[in-house]
Amino acid sequence: MPSYSFLKTDIINTIENDSTEFSDHVSYFIEKAEGRLIKELDDPGLDNYSTFSFTASDPVVSLPADALIVRNVNYTTSVSTAAIPSNSKVNLLQRTYEYAIDYFPFASASTGTPRYYSRKTNTQIYIVPTPASAVSGEIQFTRRPLALASATGTSVTTSNYFSEFCYNALFSACMVEANYFIKDFQTLANWEGQYKNSIDGLRNQARRMRQDDMEVAASPAGGPNPILKGAD
Repeated sequence: MPSYSFLKTDIINTIENDSTEFSDHVSYFIEKAEGRLIKELDDPGLDNYSTFSFTASDPVVSLPADALIVRNVNYTTSVSTAAIPSNSKVNLLQRTYEYAIDYFPFASASTGTPRYYSRKTNTQIYIVPTPASAVSGEIQFTRRPLALASATGTSVTTSNYFSEFCYNALFSACMVEANYFIKDFQTLANWEGQYKNSIDGLRNQARRMRQDDMEVAASPAGGPNPILKGAD
């Protein structure tokens, strides 16, 4: 698995510049490259799941600290109804926050069975109607990988998802930043082309993986009934 030190050495050797000034900026190139991949790559390999509990009479649920994009929210039924048996996972429909507060303006009075969720802030989602009772749920989200860092100190990330599974795209993005720093714009254009080829390949792979999800009836992305998992 390529590490931070491997990537740093790869950049310096490829650019053929081992000056102190250049070396001191490599961490900045890596940081910029990681930020670019976070913005431009929607990879299913970054999907994660987290359990939580709806609190009775509280429409706000806190997201995991590393949540970047919320993909699905569901809860587990505790009682049976004519349509939904107990212990079933029910997916909530996504709506805008404006929709949620327009149709359910009084959170404390609009309690009932949750049907919709919306992104309220970068760290919270909003559930409507407001849960009438406490139930358990699950959030599917795209996570933000921990940033790469050198192996100094404690609790550092010397390798991450990008360095392990997207190395060509990460390295090319670093080389774009490095050549911008040394003002070699012709070589920069070549690396930009290599980056786009790498990112397009990763996007095509991600698209095929997400397409597989669309063909599964139990998936929130598709199937005859996107509300109830396993519905016919």
